[in-house]
Amino acid sequence: MNLRLHPASAQTIRVALILALATLVASCGDQQKKKQGGAPPPPKVTVATPVKRTLTDFDEYVGRFVAVSRVEVRARVSGYLEGVHFKDGQRVKQGDLLFSIDKRPFQNVLDQSRANLALAKANLAFTSADLERARKLVREKTISEQVFDQRTQAKRTAEASVAANEALVRQATLDLQFTELRAPITGRIGDRRVSPGNLVTGGNQGNTLLATIVSIDPIRFEFTFDESSFLRYERLSQEGKDVASRGAGVEVALKLIDESDFVHKGRIDFIDNVIDRSSGTIRGRAQFANPNGVLTPGMFARIRVPGSPPYQALLIPDVAIGTEQVRKFVLVVDDQNVARTRYVTLGQVVDGLRVIKSGLKVSDRVIVNGLMYARAGQKVAPRQQNAPASKAGPQAARAPTKRPAGSGK
Repeated sequence: MNLRLHPASAQTIRVALILALATLVASCGDQQKKKQGGAPPPPKVTVATPVKRTLTDFDEYVGRFVAVSRVEVRARVSGYLEGVHFKDGQRVKQGDLLFSIDKRPFQNVLDQSRANLALAKANLAFTSADLERARKLVREKTISEQVFDQRTQAKRTAEASVAANEALVRQATLDLQFTELRAPITGRIGDRRVSPGNLVTGGNQGNTLLATIVSIDPIRFEFTFDESSFLRYERLSQEGKDVASRGAGVEVALKLIDESDFVHKGRIDFIDNVIDRSSGTIRGRAQFANPNGVLTPGMFARIRVPGSPPYQALLIPDVAIGTEQVRKFVLVVDDQNVARTRYVTLGQVVDGLRVIKSGLKVSDRVIVNGLMYARAGQKVAPRQQNAPASKAGPQAARAPTKRPAGSGK
């Protein structure tokens, strides 16, 4: 039986055969090009060995400065304020004259007390001489025993009068001295609370506050840290590795809010004896030299406290670290130039390098440039990079800033 195709169908079959033939020829050409070009070269990467340094971990806390001494200058005698002998806010030295009260009434009282004392001494001299005469007369039976006892009593009364008037003179002298109020400590004085011409009240209660003085050199810094940090410090202290334990006198550093580094050096001089039940923190205190008076009571600052003894640490650039969900990893190159994955535990950042707590060896070649082109298990073309020079002495591995308890921020 003869089959005859419709002319349109025959034309469609011829076009399909031509397209299939063209595709086959192109595929053969691509395979030929691949055979001629070969496999792609391994990616070029830069590797470096970890930097080894001696580090000390540091904890950072926020706190405030407080004055070592704070004294309220109050009137000790009542009278009219006569003069103010300082400028508000200036630095004063111990013994400097600050205020003066009208001294004329107190000078009069002193003069009167001295006159009464002179009268009492004269009376004592007379009664003493009279008693001496009575001693001879009583032996000769010229006067009676009663008269002798009366003269003896008169002398004793005169002696008591002299003692009482001497005390009055001393008190009047003190009151006269109290009309000049002098600085009890060296420091910075605040503004005057009373102007000259006003009546000020002295005594033990209700006395007038005239000014306040705070010491500025040295100055103290108070901060709080949590219970877990306190336990860590104490454990290290019991192991003979003093960091911020009680009574260790450990050196600390401090920076102000406008400073970029911890340039002020001081020492811890006190840690409280109780942990605050409401916040779970304990109060610490450090003392700093303040010769120029920049550190001011009430000022905020950040303190850096040693959180570990010195130890040997490995550091690599932060860009060499990759993330796989919650785990951190680096790629190292083995002896066959094959990239291998190493999961690591990260520490703090020191001088732009990341501390690696675990997962690396000092001899490992870590990919620090080209991490996006390398794949674990594949070959790479490594180029060695010189490691940054290690700085001499222990470096600071800084911990995140810890806010003071109760800040709510």
